[in-house]
Amino acid sequence: MECKQVEELLRAQLELDELYVTQDGTHYKVIAVADMFGELSPVKRQQAIYAPLSEHIASGALHALTIKTFTPEQWKREKLFNMPA
Repeated sequence: MECKQVEELLRAQLELDELYVTQDGTHYKVIAVADMFGELSPVKRQQAIYAPLSEHIASGALHALTIKTFTPEQWKREKLFNMPA
């Protein structure tokens, strides 16, 4: 599975302001920015990202996934420390 496919799945099901997906072998890192995260607990934020990808996680196409979620306000503060290289 390619980063672009992961991005397409997430964008199709979630209203995201910004999305960054990087891959290192079978490990994927997702950084998602959206207003909706302000209303969600950390666990619900993770679940929101996992849901569109669950079929691919279950099949093993996505092996390891690291997720970071931010509201736009949080992202303004955290962008410098979290932007993918």
